[in-house]
Amino acid sequence: MNKEVDAPKGRIIRSQHVKLGTKNKKGQTYTDVSEMFFDAERTPSFLTGSEVIREAIKRASVGMSIAYPITPQSEAAALIGELYAEGYLDDYFRGESEFAVMSQCAGAAFGGMRVFTTTAGPGTLRAMENFSMWAGSRLPIQVCVTMRGVNSPLSIQPDTLELAYLLESGMLIWHAETAQDLYDFILKGFIVAEQPDVHLPIAVCCDGFFVTHTKDTVELPPEDLCLTPYDPYKSPVPCMDMECPPIRMMRDPFVMKSNYISYSTHASWQQEVRAAIERSRKHTAPLIDGLIDVENNDREILIVSSGTAVSQGREAIRLLEEEGIKVGLVKIKTIRPFPHQEIREAVKNAKHIFVPEFNMAGWLAKEIKAVINDNDRVVCGPQVAGGMTLPSEVIVEEIKKYLGI
Repeated sequence: MNKEVDAPKGRIIRSQHVKLGTKNKKGQTYTDVSEMFFDAERTPSFLTGSEVIREAIKRASVGMSIAYPITPQSEAAALIGELYAEGYLDDYFRGESEFAVMSQCAGAAFGGMRVFTTTAGPGTLRAMENFSMWAGSRLPIQVCVTMRGVNSPLSIQPDTLELAYLLESGMLIWHAETAQDLYDFILKGFIVAEQPDVHLPIAVCCDGFFVTHTKDTVELPPEDLCLTPYDPYKSPVPCMDMECPPIRMMRDPFVMKSNYISYSTHASWQQEVRAAIERSRKHTAPLIDGLIDVENNDREILIVSSGTAVSQGREAIRLLEEEGIKVGLVKIKTIRPFPHQEIREAVKNAKHIFVPEFNMAGWLAKEIKAVINDNDRVVCGPQVAGGMTLPSEVIVEEIKKYLGI
């Protein structure tokens, strides 16, 4: 069983897993996630984001990973295949399509395995139906979404539009700025998603190429540590029990009995999935040190963003300060749950809020506008799409233009 105990980063769920402290077949020691990140010595390594995914899964006690190649996640999927060959996963294979992969992931999770997969761009959209099925079935599968363009004409470059499609899927959604974020979020994401009062799938998203194919210094815990295994018997719904709603999918569906029962079940379960997303806050915030990061939010001008747009915002702030323009920063780490109260508090003194995004939909600006007072303070942009870069100078120009400088 698990219990809450006081910890340096707040109240963190500490494992009481029966295998805690024992070794797996590779000689790794099953370790509490808080010990792995807050107590164990960490060593700097220079890695691409794809290599970071491999290092995370090497320590994640994953049972099953299923892959289908699509740029820019193909390299990570291949590296996970190497881990399988080395004995770090119980099973691994290539599916027939992205839709098939996500269906097969569901089957593995129904059977009680910890499951991880990767996807990107058009693959995410082809698989979309399965994500809501995962959430409705309360399957704590993790998918790493290495985001790329989904629009026509074709683009394989970074574009965060696909994250907008995931917003109401019922999944937890975390957005990594850096390779370090990506590593941390993958391992910590399993622990949050598998909590009995959460037990939902999680999409750990990163901006393709900017994170997956560039090298960065990442602090890694020792290779001989790994997460405690997933315990499917802590699921809030029985594992593979087709007689217990809402997993009753194979026969005798609700709609065949009564429209009223069908609609009521569907409505109540959608509410429960959303409530589970909200319950994840108390597990997430201590592990990732809050749902947002804030720098100098007492200033009248703020940049609020997520993913690598945050990095571009940091450089824009440096350039603006050289001209005597003071700007603060709010980095959003979790999109679901969305940090409503944290953002309201962080921007309460701001007169101008700029939201740079790697997409033309402006989904993050819309989310922010929906939760703050006086939302005419929000400037939707600058925005780029289809794989265009977002130079820091463009953010500087947007801010200066808006201020009439």
